[in-house]
Amino acid sequence: MGLLEIIRQTFATLFAHKLRSFLTMFGIVWGIASVILLIGLGRGFNADQKKRMSNLGTDLVIVWGGRTSSQAGGFAAGREIALDINDVHAIQRECPLVKAVSPEVRRPVPEVSEFNSAARPVRGIWPVYQSFRSLRIGQGRLMSQEDEDKAQRVVLLGNDAAKQLFPVSPAVGSELLMNGLPYTVFGVLEKKQQNGSYGSGPDDGQLFAPYSSMVRDFPPTRAGTFPGFLNNLVFTVESADEHQAALAEVYRALGRKHHFDPLDKDALFVWNTMEGAKLTARIFDVMTIFFGCVALMTLCLGGIGVMNIMLVAVTERTREIGVLKAIGATEHDILRQFFAESVVITLFSGGVGLLLGLGFCWLLDAIPKPDFIPSPMVTGVAITASLVTLGVITMTAGMYPARRAAELTPVECLRSE
Repeated sequence: MGLLEIIRQTFATLFAHKLRSFLTMFGIVWGIASVILLIGLGRGFNADQKKRMSNLGTDLVIVWGGRTSSQAGGFAAGREIALDINDVHAIQRECPLVKAVSPEVRRPVPEVSEFNSAARPVRGIWPVYQSFRSLRIGQGRLMSQEDEDKAQRVVLLGNDAAKQLFPVSPAVGSELLMNGLPYTVFGVLEKKQQNGSYGSGPDDGQLFAPYSSMVRDFPPTRAGTFPGFLNNLVFTVESADEHQAALAEVYRALGRKHHFDPLDKDALFVWNTMEGAKLTARIFDVMTIFFGCVALMTLCLGGIGVMNIMLVAVTERTREIGVLKAIGATEHDILRQFFAESVVITLFSGGVGLLLGLGFCWLLDAIPKPDFIPSPMVTGVAITASLVTLGVITMTAGMYPARRAAELTPVECLRSE
């Protein structure tokens, strides 16, 4: 019997038992589609998380003053370390692995425009801060070094802050009263999908002004503060592979200045976003593997369904097998026929499932959806895993029923009712 005849008989059998065939094939279809979709979603979540983390900053380290936990330089343990602007200059001089560093001061300042008012926090920064904190301009321009050097009364608005303060007209070029002082808006940031923030919240709701202007116009009012006081400092490193060495340089530089042991990690409170990004990537990789395992198990259950239906087919066609053997069909002929039927079922179902999975991914990418739902990423790994599993299922789900059919004797088959 030729291959085309076997395929014809297979589809004739499927159409003769439409509901049973549909339910059997649905397991394979849904299993393949699940592998493509779930692994794609896992990779999509991973990529989306990396993008959101990159919007917080590039190879970023944020440093706050801490409290010493050991004696050093004749000072007792438990001493509070307060950062100031000279710490930033010390890092610039003594830390060659630090690519760029910026001071940061934050003040709650009332803002009044001709349309609205707000009390959003203002951050005083150096212009270099904008590059490694991923502040991308939407309208106008970014802060320049001249703005900082001349302590210009200019301000950069986050996207949400601009919408609140200037709801009906362009913000760029407009005047904004900040604590009664006139500041000119020179730029508005583009909308950010930001996962993670520090200080006073995501960048969309912030205002950014030159550090020199902030310390002149809005000096700190908290008890115990002093000229040059910083809320924190922020730096980025020359190479992500050397971030630990760069951090050690910062501890040594500030340890000499503030008289604490460079090995005393409690003296500074550090948020290393590179370590956080690695941990997050590992979490999403494990989640992707979990999704893939669940989908592959679903596909295996579909394979069990195929094996079951083929065993039922062998039982139902016992007399047919006996007739074929009585007129000269060999065990190899019977084996090939039933195995070919299972192959046709699994491969046809697998092809439909693959197209369905790719269609789901395309649809989720094309339709509007909330920000927290990423677009699935179709990868070669997902397609390869599904096809390899499908191949294993084809062999196991088809070979056992086919061999069982081939081993039946003509007498036993013809005696069957």
